[in-house]
Amino acid sequence: MDQLPSKRLLSFLVAATMAGVSIIPQVATAQTKEADADPALKIYRASATKINDLVNTKLDVRFDYAKRYLYGKAWITLKPHFYATDSLNLDAKGMDIKEVAIVTAGKKTPLKYKYDGWNLLINLGRTFTNKESYTIYIDYTAKPDELKVQGSAAINDAKGLYFINPDGKDPKKPIQIWTQGETEGSSAWFPTIDRPNQKTTQEIAMTVENKYTTLSNGKLIKSTKNTDGTRTDVWKMDLPHAPYLFMMAIGEYAITKDTWRGKEVNYYVEKEYAPHAKAIFGNTPEMLTFFSKATGVDYPWVKYSQITAKDYVSGAMENTTATLHGDFVQKTDRELLDDHDMTVESVIAHELFHQWFGDYVTAESWSNLTVNESFADYSEYLWFEHKFGKDMADDHHYKSMQGYMNQEAYKPNLHLVRFHYHDKEDVFDAVTYQKGGRILNMLRNYVGDSAFFKSLNKYLTTNAFKTGEAHQLRLAFEDVTGEDLNWFWNQWYFSGGFPTLDINYVYDDAKKTVQVIVAQTQKADKVYRLPMAIDIYEGNNKVRHKVTVENKVDTFTFNYNTRPSFVNVDADKVLLATKTDRRDLETYIFQLSKAPNYLDRREAIEVLLKQQTANKEALNALAGALNDKFFGLRAMVINGLKLDNADVKAATEAKLKTLATNDPSSLVRSAAIKQLAKLKDASNAAIFEKAISDKSYLVAGTALNALADIDLKKAYPIAKSMEKDMKGALSAAVASVYVKNGNDADYKFFADKFDEASGQDKFQMSIQYITLLSQTKSTAFFTKGVDQIKAMADEYKNPNLNAYFVRSFETVVTKKKEAIAAAADNPSLAKDLQTQIDYLQKTITALKAPAKEN
Repeated sequence: MDQLPSKRLLSFLVAATMAGVSIIPQVATAQTKEADADPALKIYRASATKINDLVNTKLDVRFDYAKRYLYGKAWITLKPHFYATDSLNLDAKGMDIKEVAIVTAGKKTPLKYKYDGWNLLINLGRTFTNKESYTIYIDYTAKPDELKVQGSAAINDAKGLYFINPDGKDPKKPIQIWTQGETEGSSAWFPTIDRPNQKTTQEIAMTVENKYTTLSNGKLIKSTKNTDGTRTDVWKMDLPHAPYLFMMAIGEYAITKDTWRGKEVNYYVEKEYAPHAKAIFGNTPEMLTFFSKATGVDYPWVKYSQITAKDYVSGAMENTTATLHGDFVQKTDRELLDDHDMTVESVIAHELFHQWFGDYVTAESWSNLTVNESFADYSEYLWFEHKFGKDMADDHHYKSMQGYMNQEAYKPNLHLVRFHYHDKEDVFDAVTYQKGGRILNMLRNYVGDSAFFKSLNKYLTTNAFKTGEAHQLRLAFEDVTGEDLNWFWNQWYFSGGFPTLDINYVYDDAKKTVQVIVAQTQKADKVYRLPMAIDIYEGNNKVRHKVTVENKVDTFTFNYNTRPSFVNVDADKVLLATKTDRRDLETYIFQLSKAPNYLDRREAIEVLLKQQTANKEALNALAGALNDKFFGLRAMVINGLKLDNADVKAATEAKLKTLATNDPSSLVRSAAIKQLAKLKDASNAAIFEKAISDKSYLVAGTALNALADIDLKKAYPIAKSMEKDMKGALSAAVASVYVKNGNDADYKFFADKFDEASGQDKFQMSIQYITLLSQTKSTAFFTKGVDQIKAMADEYKNPNLNAYFVRSFETVVTKKKEAIAAAADNPSLAKDLQTQIDYLQKTITALKAPAKEN
């Protein structure tokens, strides 16, 4: 599961957009106090006790689009796990149970059962031993839209089966059916033992209209056209996997076919995105090769397909052999140019790696979710490192670490392996994902690549087609390395938080020694054991020292021949820690040019940007960093420049013009244009006009804004000409030009485009829309826009999204009040603005209400 909704999408987007304007910590105190008194947190969340084991699940399903029902027949083969039993308890949420029978030699014998709407307790009629298997037949109707269940921040609904636009009334949406099993949603559409420590083979027959494509786990073994205009597709999965990984998807899709070592690799997208399917998913075969080699286990399943879903309830889901993605991955080639963080690529890698960690070997309980999700998170790093270079991987690592630390600020000290939680959904968070990935990165650095990947192979092969937990992972690493690693697991897996380090240096030129003093200053009593490298640079010569920090204060003494230019603590930049490094500016200048890692250079840039106007050497170093090999750091330098300072402008303006025109990265081109725009220099108009035709929406949008700042009359008709193809930053720029131009007809166009948008695009447009609303004088447009955004919030029912809109609207209220104060000589306008404020205040109150209910 890709956590971003939310690991993507709305919760993640909200958090990313809010960066630095966090609203979640404001409610955290209350949440923490409630958690302290929550009796659910006192429950030890053990692995589910196994009385019966699933063996095979055979389903025959049909769909009633009008009622949003699934009519199903299930043949479930089981056997007692160890002890003999005469009963079976199945999870079956919100169903109508029509018949329950045991099948013997092809004959059905009715069985007695009790059903409470959630659990189906069946009397088997006799006692079975674990030497015997038996098959239960159930005729049922699943009614997911009538099911009362609650999702989470990561998976915002849990009804298992979803009918999208089933009556076809919404022309903007396709008609689709898809499923979401994790955590325990599969039992909303078929009876099963819905626990991650169960595994079963499967066969699903789906009867659908001929026009629809179907996808499920395993191989399509049969497709039969029926006389009534329907078709029955039979999908079979010969290898066992957990019930939460069962999936179905039905709709009108374009299929792009690929292969890997003779196995099917297919990409299912909405038809308009068919030309872009290879651009989106095309690296999948190479990923399969890379992950097979990294794990030492060739991709174990019969095929690998990826499909998109409209209105998906999370980011993506690693259903065995058939990953389902939210439609945010459907991007044109223009949009992919601006996916600088490679969100789409990271999700594709994340879900594919789950086919090993999660599907091949499955977490035996949600408490041990780390053995699924931490690995999937870290696979993003591994893939980026392999395909795009270590700088790209380290940039991803840094942002993931910040994501975890932001959560730690308001939900501190959560364990990676969590035996106590309020709800199983709670473990799908930045601890399990981002922190877990960073822990694996430290472990890899500590044991070395060879041992790390051999240990992964040991874990996978030992537990193949079974379940795993954190201790089994530890035992695999101990078996390979020969070292007792309980200290590492106790520190990182079975404990919370992270260290805070204060680093000082004492040089003694007479003795030619330097003391490196590392103090652990975290508030908790816990003291970490932190193996690390310290590199001593004497000019171009570098000597590495391996040390271990394990006390509140540790002092390490190193000899030198000439006074070191730079002492690099945590030289591999792998520690999950915050550091206060008390060094001279000169060492950061040296670090920027000589230390090799992305985080070395980023750390130096952060310090030097603060000194750009006060120190000529710092400014010169930053000017040089405009040529950094990694686009993200070039953009970081550009964004941090203070061009209102004459020296900074003189040192960097010419280079910025070159970057704005010629840099291969759209992120860098955009950043350079944005900085040049601050100069309000009409001589740059030619650069901006040329950039408006850039294929990147980001560059085009930034250039349009820049041109509007110096020549609105020229920018406005250009903006109008772009209405047919405006997305992302270009859409925001068009909105900005319309605000400056102040034509209500242009506002109407934006309102119409907002109605047409969905998913990620709609959220991004909402940000721009709120900017429009904050500046418009038209009360009619204002109330319409507020209503549209409120309707979006009501549709998604996401507390984080509501909270974001509340905060944004409160900012609008502030701006409207400022506008009233400025309109003292225009009472009519002031009255309209007050009407807007009153209307918005009512909406804010309404948006806050669902958050209280949750």
